[in-house]
Amino acid sequence: MEALLKDYPVITEIPVAWGEMDALNHVNNVVYFRYFETARLDYFSKINIMEEMKKTNIGPVLSETSSRYKLPVTYPDTLLVGSRVSVVKQDRFTMEYQIVSKRLGKVTTLGKAEVVMFDFSKNGKAEITPSLASHIFTLQPELTKDEP
Repeated sequence: MEALLKDYPVITEIPVAWGEMDALNHVNNVVYFRYFETARLDYFSKINIMEEMKKTNIGPVLSETSSRYKLPVTYPDTLLVGSRVSVVKQDRFTMEYQIVSKRLGKVTTLGKAEVVMFDFSKNGKAEITPSLASHIFTLQPELTKDEP
C-alpha cells in the first residue's frame, strides 16, 4: 500500500464507521468529501496555513471539489487518504487526494479540490503569501509555481 501513496506527502488514516454506509451497503458518496476535508486539514497543518491565517487574515476557501469512485468501500475497513498539492498559482492551489482501502489493498477513490486564498479583512481574493508558498514547496520540492 505504501507504493500506492508514495507520491502523497501527507497520509491520513480514517476508520470507516458503520453509520457512513447507505441503503446500498457501501459508504455513501457524500462521506468521501468529509474524508477529503480531514485529509486537507492534515495537509494544512503540515504547511502551517491556519497559523499564517491568524497573522495575516488570509486563508483558504474551497472553490470546487470533485470525486471519482473506483471501488465501493464497506464497514469494517480503514482508509489511507493521501493528499498533495498538484498546482500552485498566484491566488490558489489545486489539491489531489487518493484513498486506499487497507482491507482491499487498492485505490478506491480519487479526489480533487481547488483552494482559493481569501483576505477576510478585505472580503476578497488574495495572493498566496511568500511564507505559505515556501511551506508548500518545502513539503513538496518537486512542485513549481504556475503563473496566473
